[in-house]
Amino acid sequence: MQAKKISAHIWNLKTWMIIPIHVWVVVDKEGITLVDAGMPMMTKGIMNFMEQLNAGPIQRILLTHGHSDHVGAVKGILKKYEVPVYAHQIEIPYMEGQVVYPNRKKLENNIPKTVTTPLLEDDLKNLKKIGELTPYFTPGHSPGHVVYYHEQDQVLLAGDLFTSKKGKLKQPMSAFTADMRQAVASASIIGQLKPKQLEVCHGNTVFQPSDQLEEYIKTKERKLGGH
Repeated sequence: MQAKKISAHIWNLKTWMIIPIHVWVVVDKEGITLVDAGMPMMTKGIMNFMEQLNAGPIQRILLTHGHSDHVGAVKGILKKYEVPVYAHQIEIPYMEGQVVYPNRKKLENNIPKTVTTPLLEDDLKNLKKIGELTPYFTPGHSPGHVVYYHEQDQVLLAGDLFTSKKGKLKQPMSAFTADMRQAVASASIIGQLKPKQLEVCHGNTVFQPSDQLEEYIKTKERKLGGH
């Protein structure tokens, strides 16, 4: 597993399983927030890295969504650390195996029941900031997908909202995306936030991603057609 510091407060941990898989370690004055939890084989590496970083205790695990390649290390981490795990309330029934993910054939028991806490909302249904990260609801790849924005570092941790290649925005993987049209609509978050850099689970960093947004949406809408 490779570790790379990508901004003042954020580290990127990467492994390969045919494609790259990234998780993120975010440091603040209270300690560490882990964003996504990769595959089970990453568990030891993630915990070793957090301990060696010596940036305080892990405070929480935030999930962009509940697919198996994003939650794999949760069980192992919780055996050692009693920390809350957060995801969007819409996502929780799917990842706990109560409801079948769209376009899937069977239930996925990706995370034990009662482990995950819904992200908090304000009176206007906006997701509340947690640590130094603000979640934004970006459904499409999965029903309850969210991204996390680090305002100070101007970094958007985008999970599977996109993939990327050679610094270019690419669509999420079709085979695992519940609603591609909705995922493309959710891409507008980068126009709203205008982050300096975008990080995805499967791909490399995209700098100034909002510069690519108009072309990305036009291309994808043309490809999707009127269906």
